[in-house]
Amino acid sequence: MDAQDKQVFQVFTEVGIINQLTTAIFAARLPDGLHPSHFSLLNNLVRLGDGKTPLALASAFQVPKTTMTHTLSVLEKRGLIRLAPHETDGRSKLVYLTDSGREVHQNAIHAMEQPIRKMTHDLGAQEIIGLLPMLTTLRAYLDDNRDI
Repeated sequence: MDAQDKQVFQVFTEVGIINQLTTAIFAARLPDGLHPSHFSLLNNLVRLGDGKTPLALASAFQVPKTTMTHTLSVLEKRGLIRLAPHETDGRSKLVYLTDSGREVHQNAIHAMEQPIRKMTHDLGAQEIIGLLPMLTTLRAYLDDNRDI
């Protein structure tokens, strides 16, 4: 690995550590029994729309279907999603966000206001926001090239 490759690898190392640290901050603010992975699913349904199959969600999150089934079961028991029969495939179900799920999603985001304000105060909002275009490009590239 040459020097440039090592620096690029360091970028991914930093992103991974940032993910671990921010996930811990976020997890501490979620309602009891709700994990960051549960929120990620709620967030996906809010951002990209619901009505997806468990298999499509498992693929999107790159987890086994059994893992997704467990996550969906937890969220359904909490009343945050509902599972409905698929209109054309009798073997499958579709996942829909409930009003309670939308409320929990919004409350979780609001729970991060204080840590976000502290970070932006200490580091500068524009400096953090300035990272967004490249991070978005990198995320889109990786999403489109999952098999590299």
